[in-house]
Amino acid sequence: MENTEKLKNSKEVIAYIAERFPLCFTLEGEAKPLKIGIFQDLAERLNEDPKVSKTQLRAALRQYTSSWRYLHGVKLGATRVDLDGNACGELEAEHVEHAQTTLAESKARVQARRKEQADKNREERAAKAKAKATPKAPRKPKAESKKPAQKAPVVETRELKSDEILIGKDINVNMGQGNMAATIVEINKDDVRVRLANGLQMVVKAEHLRV
Repeated sequence: MENTEKLKNSKEVIAYIAERFPLCFTLEGEAKPLKIGIFQDLAERLNEDPKVSKTQLRAALRQYTSSWRYLHGVKLGATRVDLDGNACGELEAEHVEHAQTTLAESKARVQARRKEQADKNREERAAKAKAKATPKAPRKPKAESKKPAQKAPVVETRELKSDEILIGKDINVNMGQGNMAATIVEINKDDVRVRLANGLQMVVKAEHLRV
């Protein structure tokens, strides 16, 4: 069964008509100048073809005849051809001049775009090189958010005598790093229960009590 899927774009249409009419259209090398009115001939020959529409044919012809290789082929002494490759008269001077002007303008636009892109790439490379060469400023150390702990003032104390260990007496508990204020709440031989200023109770040896 023949494939009747519709062609998707001008590139596919050009490939298709080059396959159908190889003596008129070509995909490689210098293209032959086309007969004036070739669109009407194409539309008639492909009228019943479900793969391509007239709108697609018109767009594809416009792209084909504006290509550089087609414009190169439009020169003095060249002969126009129809769909079957038959000669249809030599090109007129005004058509040749128009084609050469169009070709020159197209090449100039492409050259300008390439130069613009090259300049842009050069600037980007220069900017990267400059950024790489510039030494980075040393980072400033972050300021400490926490304030240094203040040392507790040194208080001269002495160990409690046995007769000074009394319930309800305000004393200091020696915690190794400093003394903490507390009150005696219970006495059990050498173990003494005290209540700290924050309400917390703890059992310590009598030898750790100071006054």
